[in-house]
Amino acid sequence: MLLLRLAGPLQSWGSRSSFNRRETGSEPTKSGVIGLLAAASGRAREDPLDELLPLRLGIRVDQPGTLLRDYHTVSDYRGRPLPQAGVNAKGIQKPTSPAKNTHVTVRYYLQDAVFVAAVAGPRPLLDTLDQALCAPAFPLALGRRSCPPTQPLPLGVRDGSIEDVLREEPWQVSRRARERYAAEWGRERRLGHPLHPARVDRAVTVEDPDGDDILHDAPVSSSFHPHSRTFTSRRVRHGWLSIPTGFPVTDDHPTGSDDEAGHDPFALLGW
Repeated sequence: MLLLRLAGPLQSWGSRSSFNRRETGSEPTKSGVIGLLAAASGRAREDPLDELLPLRLGIRVDQPGTLLRDYHTVSDYRGRPLPQAGVNAKGIQKPTSPAKNTHVTVRYYLQDAVFVAAVAGPRPLLDTLDQALCAPAFPLALGRRSCPPTQPLPLGVRDGSIEDVLREEPWQVSRRARERYAAEWGRERRLGHPLHPARVDRAVTVEDPDGDDILHDAPVSSSFHPHSRTFTSRRVRHGWLSIPTGFPVTDDHPTGSDDEAGHDPFALLGW
């Protein structure tokens, strides 16, 4: 199992987009993760993806982040009117009528989100991808080129199932975020001090042929060439895993657990 820490100031995992509206999903898409692995291993857009397409994916939401709406305007640097989306019989874009010199576009991003991705596949391939992520052939991005990842990105290769590996990998949020969570948890329970739980519940999405939900984000084309990209659906299941927080156990900071306090459905939102 290859583990990735997908974190950065901005991420954008688009599964639906139009000409003037670029949306983002709340979690990394399979096509986006495969694209990142392809870039790290030096595959060009026209190169086949036969090795990567069968990989299975699990996503753990360590920090959901917040949604950012980015306002854009687009103009032709030569001062010419912009073409419209439609094309004529020769495949050439038609001019706007009446002439339009500026397009307004809206793009969405996730701010300060942190995810852990578990990629399942043959061990030799995973080892090769892990090495490639440490010295990528092409610049890596979290969904879009304008979204570079923070370090560390690869967390190494582990043995076990997707759920087992995601369950035992420590919480990947910053120390500040963990301390804020501990302070809020202690305040909610009126303890007068932060409460440092041993484990917290985090949401997960695991690719499963028997899953009860469907995502349309699996690439099926042989490459990421912009004129030949096609996607299909895949089945997934959603759930929760209790994961280690990484808090030290001390006398000054008594350690609780989600088992003692019960599951908090709003914990994922930071409330």
